[in-house]
Amino acid sequence: MADIGLSGLAGQRPSAGRVWGWLVRGEVGLAIGVIGIIILLILPIPAFLLDILLSLSITSAVLILMTALLIKRPLEFSAFPTVLLVTTLFRLGLNLASTRLILSHGHEGAHGAGQIIKAFGDLMMGGNFIIGVIVFAILVLVNFVVVTKGSGRIAEVAARFTLDSMPGKQMAIDADLSSGLIDQDTAKIRRKELEQESTFFGAMDGASKFVKGDAIAGLVIVAINIVGGFLIGVIQHKIPAGEAATTYTLMTIGDGLVSQIPALIISIAAGFLVSKAGVEGSANAALVTQLAMNPISLGMVSASAGIIALIPGMPKIPFLILAVAAGVLAWRRTMKANEPEIVIEQAEAVEQEEEPISNSLAIDDVKIELGYGLLALINDLDGRKLTDQIRALRKTLAADYGFVMPPVRILDNMRLPTQGYAIRIKEMECGAGEVRIGSLMAMDPRGGQVELPGDHVREPAFGLPATWIDETLKVEATFRGYTIVDPATVLTTHLTEILKDNMSDLLSYAEVQKLLKDLGPEQKKLADDVVPAIVTGTSLQRVLQALLRERVSIRDLPTILEGVAEAAPHTASITQLVEAVRSRLGRQLCWANRGDDGALPIVTLSPDWEIAFGEALVGQGEDKQLAMAPSKLQEFIRGVREAFERAALAGDSPVLLTSPQIRPFVRSIIERFRGQTVVMSQNEVHPRAKLKTVGQV
Repeated sequence: MADIGLSGLAGQRPSAGRVWGWLVRGEVGLAIGVIGIIILLILPIPAFLLDILLSLSITSAVLILMTALLIKRPLEFSAFPTVLLVTTLFRLGLNLASTRLILSHGHEGAHGAGQIIKAFGDLMMGGNFIIGVIVFAILVLVNFVVVTKGSGRIAEVAARFTLDSMPGKQMAIDADLSSGLIDQDTAKIRRKELEQESTFFGAMDGASKFVKGDAIAGLVIVAINIVGGFLIGVIQHKIPAGEAATTYTLMTIGDGLVSQIPALIISIAAGFLVSKAGVEGSANAALVTQLAMNPISLGMVSASAGIIALIPGMPKIPFLILAVAAGVLAWRRTMKANEPEIVIEQAEAVEQEEEPISNSLAIDDVKIELGYGLLALINDLDGRKLTDQIRALRKTLAADYGFVMPPVRILDNMRLPTQGYAIRIKEMECGAGEVRIGSLMAMDPRGGQVELPGDHVREPAFGLPATWIDETLKVEATFRGYTIVDPATVLTTHLTEILKDNMSDLLSYAEVQKLLKDLGPEQKKLADDVVPAIVTGTSLQRVLQALLRERVSIRDLPTILEGVAEAAPHTASITQLVEAVRSRLGRQLCWANRGDDGALPIVTLSPDWEIAFGEALVGQGEDKQLAMAPSKLQEFIRGVREAFERAALAGDSPVLLTSPQIRPFVRSIIERFRGQTVVMSQNEVHPRAKLKTVGQV
């Protein structure tokens, strides 16, 4: 038992491979690296280890610079602010470690702080420590005043303009989404990129302060090393003053150079990164494209260099070489520019022949054209934007009628009045109107004229009296009980009514197939059994279009399929199929047209009119047609109007109830003068529906 227990404990120990796997993981490696930097700030390290870390600092700076040069967009290096912080802390840790070595081992000679520091010191000083100090000071000045300060300013301005432009970019994304140019997933990606862009430039604005502080710290550390090393060498180790000044200055300048070169490289990388905002492609491609592609500019460079070479006292060879090189490049660019012109002209000729034809075949199902003065409806930051309202409208219509309306495309049209708009269905204008930006539409719910100063007009959707009033009169209009509507809502309401009137035309064959495809798994078998085994997809489309034409929701598609499957074996008439489906949807029809008291208000058709319509039907079987005298039709229309006007005065919105045989024909007459009037047959009244008779025709 003891052996088993020991072996079990031994089995729980992590293997060497697992430990190594933990170490190479990114988050563990980063944590170990940060702890190592902190250790550099506290504990001394030997000279050979300092050489290794200094070489790592230089090579990592080169890697960062190459990455900044070759990326196509700044967001591809979004971790740069974090990298900048880590590398700055790393260099400060190395500065502290090298300072400790210089002050403690400087009396041993210039190699006391490591070989890299000695080599850089010799390279910079060239045997004269005064020259080394001056050159080092200039290098730090260039890094601090020119590169770092310029990069910080660019980052600050980029952050400010990026944040200021965010609302406009978000509105552009919303407009593209509402018009159907992009889908929801693409919009999410664009919003995420926009958020990352603002966060990146904001972080770069703050991270540039690290570089500035690093440069200042480098100058202070150099001064401390020179003064402190000289005093330690002369006072403690009794080194001659001249030798102490040379030795400690050599090591200090070498140390400063080793730390400032990576700092300068990373500062240049930061400058490239923040200055690439708005430029696509790597830096070399952008520079070549924008600088060396214009033959006129290159020709001017060649001429200028040639003129300078002729000035007495000027070195002729360098300027002549530059003049010849720029001239040859300008000539080659000119020749190359002439060749693509033929190809471009040919391509444009092909486009002129083909593209207009293909463009003319594309039809927008729903399109809104705005006058120039209404473009503010899309960019409205204070109120609800037109695109937001259209998106909400599509969701509402989908819930109410059972299928998603096509995307609405919004365009400007300079031929429209400044405050005008036009709504087109399949490129045909179905409605137009005008709205007033900066004003509100006030309407009297009782149908009277608004008694407030303003522009008296007709509301475009229903033709009711309305008045455009100033926004300062909103409180008074509300106090008087008027309905207040903003311009975007007026346009959206008009669009709503037009979409409801044209729903049947917008339900294409492809939309029907999509509805069948989106059915749940339980109803999928029903759809497969009905279409196309019992009815064709086209016949089902015509049934659904007929229902939508009378504003009957097709959301309960399984019930509709059941009604079609039951009636289709006995008839091929679309009219009879629609009537069978409507009988199945009796509960839905009664619920949708109920009054405030829960009862279904009805206006019945008198027996005389029932008989008159029955006798006016001619034809055999399913080919019956209505053949009623025009005078009789006018009498019927007059009776319907009077009955429904009396019901409206009583506050009711009734439906017209007829017998099943004549309902389609009665509806075909009424839809011509009262399109919103619902006509139901007695078969469509649900047994549990509560009826309330409010009149008779």
